[in-house]
Amino acid sequence: MPPHRRSLLPALALGAALALTAAAAPQAAAEPDEEMLGHSLGLFAGNPEARRAAVEAIRASGRKDMIPALIQARRFLTTVPGIEEALIELTGHEGADSWHEWMLWQEANPQIMPFEGFEIFKAALYMRIDPNFAFFLQPDVAHEIRLEEIVWGGVVKDGIPALTNPALITADEADYLGAEELVFGVKINGDARAYPLRIMDWHEMFNDVVGGVPVSLAYCTLCGSGILFETTVEGRDAPFVFGSSGFLYRSNKLMYDQETHSLWNQFTGRPVVGALTGSGIELKTRPVAITSWQAWRAANPETRVLSLETGHTRDYSPGAPYGAYFSSPDLMFPALVRQDDLQAKDYVFALRSSGTEKAWPLTRFAGGQVINDAAGILDIVLIGDEATRTVRAYRRDGQTFSRGDSLAELQSEAGSWQVTEEALVGPGGERLARLPGHVAYWFAWAGYLGEEGEVAVQ
Repeated sequence: MPPHRRSLLPALALGAALALTAAAAPQAAAEPDEEMLGHSLGLFAGNPEARRAAVEAIRASGRKDMIPALIQARRFLTTVPGIEEALIELTGHEGADSWHEWMLWQEANPQIMPFEGFEIFKAALYMRIDPNFAFFLQPDVAHEIRLEEIVWGGVVKDGIPALTNPALITADEADYLGAEELVFGVKINGDARAYPLRIMDWHEMFNDVVGGVPVSLAYCTLCGSGILFETTVEGRDAPFVFGSSGFLYRSNKLMYDQETHSLWNQFTGRPVVGALTGSGIELKTRPVAITSWQAWRAANPETRVLSLETGHTRDYSPGAPYGAYFSSPDLMFPALVRQDDLQAKDYVFALRSSGTEKAWPLTRFAGGQVINDAAGILDIVLIGDEATRTVRAYRRDGQTFSRGDSLAELQSEAGSWQVTEEALVGPGGERLARLPGHVAYWFAWAGYLGEEGEVAVQ
């Protein structure tokens, strides 16, 4: 597990005092089931006998709505006997032998609803890890995702600190970067920025103003996706400023806004828990490219770059926090994965354009490729290189393009076109706009957008 996700679970598993009571959380508007709430809280009583008695009472109740509480306890209480047996008896499922596998079972069985008051139990538990989690998990909190599937990522609120208006340096001053190192490249209204992955791996979020546009890069290292969102929303006085909550949902980070402390799905840009749930807000995506520092600097010599002086003490050497995870085929946290087309951690490029969702495996860009395709009613051209995880998408409006002398130049019947960060520029100065998109692991795109999007697997 990466250092900044180093877990506090051993302290809980060894029996550190968790004197949880219903008073640990605010009172819910809906009437909780006090008996089942008491048994759930009893799972974490300081007295081992009380814990065993709580497990037996839940098992004897025969109530399936207690399954989510037992699965929650299964993660932390590795030494309390009877939990596994109670889960098998209540579910009729014998194929799981770990918390991870029970979470997958729970995801696959949405008909199992938690008892009334489960949110009080969950809030009380996580407030003992970090009192600031009370900002997110409260009794009767509005939500459009299953609260029982929200899991702790091993860090406290802002334990992965966002960079807000970070210090920038010139390209000449960025002598810490090697030519082949990867950066997130952003250019808006002529303002070019490079945000190296070696820094963003530790922070996973920046809030900045690029070319006069307030934006946030929401980077979920667990699902391999850095998504650039506009943070100004019509009808709101100020742009949103985001941070990392410390919670995950199906191995995807739940970010939060500092104004309302609502939790947001990093992949969709929508609030899913808290005051903004149901508001209809969906952040607009902007183009962002992963590319090598050498290629970004050559195309954008005026670029500015993140400084190593972030205000935080971290080992910013390449791959320091997540090198092992990135090189492994396994997920760190539970999420069901559809693997009929691709493997869980295969990279795809995801087009995110006004409800038009389509994904292309990065392997299709091996060696540097130009692909003419369509997504919905849009004719598009994609230009990419698998080696640097670089893909850019543009409108093509019926034209067919081929590669020029390099991926910085395309050819069509009209002549030579220059590839820029904001548009394809034709021989007569005509422009074809760039479309928003980003790279991600297959499991994340398939899990969040697969049902409403297309995938080009051939």
